[in-house]
Amino acid sequence: MPGRHAQDVVEKRLIVLGSTGSIGTQTIEVVEHLNALAGRGESPVRFRVVGLATGRNASALAEQAQRLGVRDLAIADGAGGGAHLPPGAHVRRGPSAAEALVREVECDIVLGAMVGSAGLPATLAAVQLGRDVALANKETLVAAGELVVPAAKASGSRLLPVDSEHCAAWQALLAGDSCCCPPMSCGWNVSRLVLTASGGPFRTSSAHDTYHATRGQALKHPTWQMGPKVTIDSASLTNKALEIVEAHWLFGLPGEKIGVVVHPQSIVHALVEFADGNVIAQLAPPDMRTPIQYALTFPHRPPGVSRKLDWAALSRLDFAPPDRERFPALDAAYRIIARGGTSGAVFNGANEAAVEAFLAEGATIPFGRITELALGALEALGHSPLRTLDDVHRADAEARAWVNSALARAPSAAAAGASR
Repeated sequence: MPGRHAQDVVEKRLIVLGSTGSIGTQTIEVVEHLNALAGRGESPVRFRVVGLATGRNASALAEQAQRLGVRDLAIADGAGGGAHLPPGAHVRRGPSAAEALVREVECDIVLGAMVGSAGLPATLAAVQLGRDVALANKETLVAAGELVVPAAKASGSRLLPVDSEHCAAWQALLAGDSCCCPPMSCGWNVSRLVLTASGGPFRTSSAHDTYHATRGQALKHPTWQMGPKVTIDSASLTNKALEIVEAHWLFGLPGEKIGVVVHPQSIVHALVEFADGNVIAQLAPPDMRTPIQYALTFPHRPPGVSRKLDWAALSRLDFAPPDRERFPALDAAYRIIARGGTSGAVFNGANEAAVEAFLAEGATIPFGRITELALGALEALGHSPLRTLDDVHRADAEARAWVNSALARAPSAAAAGASR
């Protein structure tokens, strides 16, 4: 690759949704690395960031915009200063700011990393416009897979997985007789897809200690550095439930062909078992910059910014089935796949509301109450057909209201978990 002529380098225009969060900041790091490589003739692609969106961190957005020379911006909360934004910056504000950014700014690829359901309208807009989406937001497909996947197939949009597990599964599937990019429909030749889970901070804890864990304990993930919401989901294995549903939509696999194993080293990220008995696994250090770069540069593999595996120090790889009694959120994934409709939006909205309550300053609910509330909403509210984004928003709002009502009835740790 060294010695490549400058005219051979393809420039791609990129919008980063959630640019000030963990995935967003790592994406910018990857982009700067790739652009440096392209300048030396060591990468066939370089990126021009043409849009940035954040939830509320206006100061960090301003710094990114200044550094990257980006003038099209979005801030969801509608507030925040703009004194240090680049001259002539166009700042969209409010709940629909990210969607407006996607619809108004021409680009080749959108990196969707806004946390929770907030990123869904902008991501769906990108798909409808036929743009490639590097998808880091699990909730998009969990809540609205029935809308997003048909829209992607109709527009030709590619859903390039950024989650380490789905990026790993994608690469493993490419080793078999599979098409190139999600959304895809795996056939009879794929027997099983297995996603790995680190097990989080409570992998070896007792059921009692897990249920009554504090915010500080739940936020201490043993292998990954992530934002607080994703870290809490990882501790409860809710993130793995969301990933099962996401895998169903990305790869066209039924629930019975998708499984999970606990792998504390977080080196193997997914395994695909083919009908002939061969199993292909993807291995990499636990560093989100690796799947981010693969999604952005596919099908190329320029030198990565992440550290490489130290094979001399890799002494063991452990695997075990998850404890479904301690981590009941996993079972929700299969109910959501089987029921369809708004069930994913209900579970996701309820989980987001419960996590927010757990993370709130002065909160007294125990960690185990998060999953109880999400599962309770899923069973209490049922599901209805999913036809438009309004159906998603309605189910999400009902789920959040149900959780808030349940917390009002039993707000404290003592009330929620005294019997445990």
